[in-house]
Amino acid sequence: MSLELAPGVLEGLEAYYLELARWNRKINLTAFELVDDGTDESVDRLLIEPVVAAKHILGGAKSLLDIGSGGGSPAIPLKLARPDLALTMVEVKVRKSVFLRQVARLLKLERTAVENARFEELLARPELHEAADVVSIRAVKLDVSTLVSVQAFLKPGGHLLNFTSTLDPGEPPPPLRLRAVHPLIPENQSRLAVLQKQRIGKRST
Repeated sequence: MSLELAPGVLEGLEAYYLELARWNRKINLTAFELVDDGTDESVDRLLIEPVVAAKHILGGAKSLLDIGSGGGSPAIPLKLARPDLALTMVEVKVRKSVFLRQVARLLKLERTAVENARFEELLARPELHEAADVVSIRAVKLDVSTLVSVQAFLKPGGHLLNFTSTLDPGEPPPPLRLRAVHPLIPENQSRLAVLQKQRIGKRST
């Protein structure tokens, strides 16, 4: 993938993967079969794809909200690749939330929080409205109703990163606009659909 990663990022990815594998033996965090030396598919999906996706986050972004964080991918690798981002992970299941907090402590991730709730519940908190520069989402069905709800967390001009295998995700409902679809790992048919929240009365860039 022609990736050049700092040693600290590589060490963090390895530590995250090993901790995920250890916990996955006890609770179901991911459907991938995890072994200590890593399988090609699990490493591609859980580690490489998010790191490639991080290249498409604008340099001026300061905050990332990950919805349905589950076992921590793509959120944890995105944070490792972009440590300047303040990360909030949203996960409804208690045991998965405990794991996410453990990984954040293990990797000493600064400005990282876990919300143990459904993302719809967070819509009742005014301080989260239009607070995130970037929202990431994976393995969540993005119908029109979900997109309308999720965009409420985005600042005007902010980006929604949808990890998908769909070549043409279709045009989203306003105020979202499809900006680009980037290949992540071509042989896996994995893609990143980037949606942008439009500024009212101003052309977005």
